[in-house]
Amino acid sequence: MNIPVIWQTAILLGLSNVFMTFAWYAHLKHLNEKPWWVAALISWGIALFEYLIQVPANRIGNTELSLAQLKILQEVITLSVFVPFVVFYMGQPLKLDYLWAALCILGAVFFIFRS
Repeated sequence: MNIPVIWQTAILLGLSNVFMTFAWYAHLKHLNEKPWWVAALISWGIALFEYLIQVPANRIGNTELSLAQLKILQEVITLSVFVPFVVFYMGQPLKLDYLWAALCILGAVFFIFRS
């Protein structure tokens, strides 16, 4: 099966972003009572898996996408992962501002991927 490069990249970046979101923010929910260095060590451990996926994703993507396209793709994926994480995992309310932010990023996608 021949999966297009952009899909390979997006899937791997999506998975890496799940790890990174947990590395950056899950300690706020579960490790608030622990010293900061405990949270940092655990976060670094989680982030290792993010890098093991993110580096190949960017190398694959760079075969057909520019660095600017890779970065904007990453930002779209970041928002797509972060909003459900905030709402469902962290239990914070969904805000209309998330929609406006998404529309701004979609504008960036339009400009960076247009011919």
